[in-house]
Order: sequence, then C-alpha cells, then structure tokens
Amino acid sequence: MVNTSTKTTPRRTSTPKVVPVTRDQVCLSLIDELQKLRQSMHDREATMQAELSRVSAGHQDSARNLIHYLALRAHDLRPVQERLAWLGLSSLGRSESHVLANLDKVLGILHCLTSQDWVDKSAEEPAGSVSSRRLLERHSVELLGAYPPGRPVRIMVTLPSNAATDYSVVRELVEAGMDIARINCAHDDAQAWRAMATNVRHAARAVQREVRILMDLGGPKIRTGEVAPRPPVLRMRPQRDEYGRPFRPYRLGMQSNQQPTGMPDVDGCIGVDDKWLSHLKKGSQVDFADARGAKRHLLIVHCDEHGAIAESVQTAYLTPDTVLTIHGAEGKKWRSTLTGQIESPPGTLHLRMGDVIRVTREGVGNNAIVEDGEQHLVIQPAHIACTLPEVIDQVRIGERVWFDDGRIGGVIRHATQDWLEVEITQARDGGEKLVGDKGINLPDSELDLPALTAKDLEDLKVVGDVADMVGLSFVQRTDDVLQLREHLDHLGRVDLGIVLKIETLKGFENLPELMLAAMSGQCAGVMIARGDLAVECGYERMAEVQEEILWCAEAAHMPVIWATQVLETLAKTGVPSRAEISDAGLGVRAECVMLNKGPYIADAIRTLDDILRRMGGHQEKKRSLLRALRSWGGNESPAPSSAPRSVDGPR
Repeated sequence: MVNTSTKTTPRRTSTPKVVPVTRDQVCLSLIDELQKLRQSMHDREATMQAELSRVSAGHQDSARNLIHYLALRAHDLRPVQERLAWLGLSSLGRSESHVLANLDKVLGILHCLTSQDWVDKSAEEPAGSVSSRRLLERHSVELLGAYPPGRPVRIMVTLPSNAATDYSVVRELVEAGMDIARINCAHDDAQAWRAMATNVRHAARAVQREVRILMDLGGPKIRTGEVAPRPPVLRMRPQRDEYGRPFRPYRLGMQSNQQPTGMPDVDGCIGVDDKWLSHLKKGSQVDFADARGAKRHLLIVHCDEHGAIAESVQTAYLTPDTVLTIHGAEGKKWRSTLTGQIESPPGTLHLRMGDVIRVTREGVGNNAIVEDGEQHLVIQPAHIACTLPEVIDQVRIGERVWFDDGRIGGVIRHATQDWLEVEITQARDGGEKLVGDKGINLPDSELDLPALTAKDLEDLKVVGDVADMVGLSFVQRTDDVLQLREHLDHLGRVDLGIVLKIETLKGFENLPELMLAAMSGQCAGVMIARGDLAVECGYERMAEVQEEILWCAEAAHMPVIWATQVLETLAKTGVPSRAEISDAGLGVRAECVMLNKGPYIADAIRTLDDILRRMGGHQEKKRSLLRALRSWGGNESPAPSSAPRSVDGPR
C-alpha cells in the first residue's frame, strides 16, 4: 500500500533582525539633532532682528523665547521625543516658556551620559524655568491686575446695559468675585460706558480690592442690518394642563394711557383711556373681538388707583386697534382702544435649507414674498443689509457665508454691485430665525477692512479716559496693532494695555507677528474669542486652534483671556450643562476667564471661582501638578492660599 499523504511542515516567517542600540549611540544621535535645533533657533533670531528692535526692553527676553519656540515647532519632534523618553529625560513637551534653557539642560545631561565636556549655557538663556514664570506673572499683573487670593486665574465679566443705571448690579458682580469688568463698545453709548466705569470704581473701593476695566472696541464686525418689525400683537395665553384645560388664567394689567407705570404680578400690560378705566370695578366683564375676529371676554379681578387687573381663560390676540367694551346698566356701553400701547416685536427672517437670501448694501430686511397658490413661487427672496457694505465688492461666488455665530450657513451663488445672493446650505430641520445685529462671517474671503473704524477712533477718547486696557477686535495685521499704539500715544495713554482679540483665521495665522508688535508697548495680552474664531476656522479644528494659541502665548510670556460661552447656560438659565463645566475647568490654563452677561451671572461667577480654585491645584498651563488626591485617601492638602505659585525654585 502506497502512502499518498504528504508531511506538512510549519511555514517559516522572516523575523527582522534587531540591531542592538546602545545608550551611548542614542545619546550621540540626540546630541547631533538637538545641536542642529539649537542652531536653527539662533538662525531664526538673527533673521528677525528688525522685529526684535521694535520690542520694548521689558519684553526682549520674552520675544526671543517666542522666536526660539517658533523655530522649535517648525520641526516634527516626535521621533526625538520618543528617544528622550526612552532615556527618561525631558521630551521638550512642556518647554514653551523656556525653550532654549530646556534644550540646553537636556544637552548637558546627554553630554554627561556620554562623558563629554559641557559648558553650561545658562548665561545665554533668554528665559530659564524659574525666570520664565516670573516674566509671565509680571506681565499678567501689569495687564490684568494682582492675582486674586487663592485663585490662579482672574474672572472677567461683560457688563449688562443696566450696569450704567443700577449700581447694585455692579456691586453684586464685584462681591461675587469679578476681577475685571468688560465694557463692550459695540453696544450702548459713551454716556453709558462712563457710568458703568464709575460704578465699577465705586464698587471696587467699597469692597476694598482692585477691579480693572477692559473696553472692547467694536472693530470691523460685519453684522446683519435691521429687519422690519413684526405687527404689534399681544398674545394672551393661559397655562393649560395635559388635557388642554386652563389651570392658570392669563393676567392682564390695565393702566391709563396718560400715566403708564407698569404693574407687578401680571403677564402683560396695556394702556387704555383713563375715563374708560374709571368705569371698571371688580367683577366687571370686558368684551372684545381679537385679531382673528374671535369673541373673547376678560374678568376684572382687581382695581385700585394704579389701574386694574383682568384675567382670561381663553387664548386671545390683542392689537392696537382692538376695541374693549364694558356693558353698563340700561344698555350703556363704554369703549376704549389700545392705540400705541403694544410694542412691535423685533423682525425675524425665517430661513430653511435651499432658501435664497440677498445680502444688500442698505435697506430694511424682510422675508420672502411668495405667490399665493399651490406652487409657492418666490416673487422676491428674503433680504437683509450688512453693516459693512464694502465687503460686497470683496467676495467671490462659491465662498461660504455664516450667520449668527455659525447657526446658519450658506454659499454665495450670485453677486451684483448691490447685493449677494446666498443659498442656505446649513440650517436645522424646520428652519432657523435670523434677526438684526447678528454676526456675518466670511471665512473664505480675503477682506481688506480697517482694524479701527471711524466709530472705534471716536470711542478711543472714552477708552483713554476710563479704561485700564483696550480690546483690539478682529486684529489681523501688525499694522493694526501699530496703528492702535499710535492713537494711544496721541491720547497720552502709552500705559494702556492692549488685548489682541483673535477671532479670524488670518489673525490666528499671524499671531506670532501680532504678539511681537504688541510687545512694543508696556503690556499686552491675547483673548481667544472662540465664537467668531470657531466659525472662521471650523468647529472641527477649534480644539486644536485654541491649544496652539495657548502654547504660543506661553512662549511669549503673554497672559491669555479664555472667552466666549463659558458657563453660558448657567448664566442664562441658572443650570449649567456638564460640557460647559468641563470647558470652564480648562480655563485654569489661561490667566483670565471671561463670562458673558445673563440673569444668573452672579451664580456663574461663584461657580467659576470654585472650579478655578479646585483646578489650580491640579494644573499649571500644560503641566499637571501631582497634588495628593484626597478622593482616595491621600494626605490632606489645603488649597493654595495665594497666587501666583512660588517661583523661588524648581517645583
């Protein structure tokens, strides 16, 4: 019998040969590469002597460190970092504030490991690990004021309009923990700004601590123009249960047209003829036909010298022409209209995916005019003006347009001398509402707009009188910074700090040059204005962009303001979201966190204060601090009693 089976042998796989690498070999290769890096830093510094010559004496070391950082980050250092980590050495990943010093320390250790001579280069270092902290802290104090006790980060708050007329509003913010008051020059007027500043100074003296003032110039912000107001209609709607039964009537206040003062505990208020009002008494019934022609009734439940209160269990719509009727004895009737007592709500454009809107040079915005009938033919598309009409000449077909901080997106499909035709390509199901005074972003367009508008130049006169620092909005070029410096010199405010508001793609791309230009003055800082910046750069890239700004600012020893939508839900509704609590915690890496206004802003300040105090024990810039973890039985470690942290030696 023949055995036909074949013997199978295991398949051999080729194993790559492992080339033994000694520690000395790794060290020598790293020395060579790091020396080349070091030389690239000096080369870049040599090519930027013109920029350095404009930097003030107090910022020279910081400017040189920034240049060295830019040279360092021009290379992909990941392979170098892996080998440094294998040796247990610094991987250069936290060297922003002292680039050359950190590199030289690593080189010194590598030379020792290979028994080579090394001369300490500390004398050539523009900023060491200790001195760099001192520089950042000094620059932060010069711009933002002293560190608040127990908290490594200041809190800035945008003042609401009523901060000009109500001192108690400002006092509450200061007592809650506001360190810097922001006055937005895009809103209100010079008289209001001066009143706000006066209230801030008064409140600061009352609580015996420093509160600085930032005045934020409006800049060349492109906004939507006015929209035609909607018809004046007051909707009276009682509250109903799940079955549609009213359980709380609508309460309507009625006052004399001659002396309207407003009334407490009512849902709405109207003005009526004073003689007609005198015929009302508790229990009276008021009859009327509302805007839809529906017959409705009101029951008078209260009368006094201030007016009357009526209740309705029916939904009704009142207009200025609504006639109210009281039926008296013997068929007598008394009538009154509401002329001029109902305000027109702000106009709104309704936009859906696929709709077309025209952005015009001027005029009042309005919704599309649609032909009656089954086909709904658009006779005239929706239109709205923009506040800087010169951009119409500077954009191209196919470029993107964003409205209202990116809520509504579109593409330019057609352009004329007078308007742009934009197709809506992004909106929620059911559409979006667009109102006046909302931002317009053109991220693809090369716009040539002045950094300082005519209004900004006029506003600077007030800034020079009352502010401690000025926010340069939509800064994009070094000339923008130098122009502002020139105007401040004319006002005699060379001491005024400049905050570079980074809110455009070009501003982000030119950030190092902008920082060097700002260093020509006494003090300067950077604001990460994440609203417009996210729209300009794309939300997907925003996390990366804000990190890079933080790194670059740390290299320049320049304080950073973390801004836009921090604890926004809490400030507006009183209840924070989980996501914004985490976002607020990241603010500990900046020198200041900005909150916007809202009904619960004092609660937001106190919450942010607590978050920053807690996170200050865990994080310093990019560096994690290994404080004892009390959560799992570690030794009790009290919160830092003062800020900044000690810089007397390595930490």
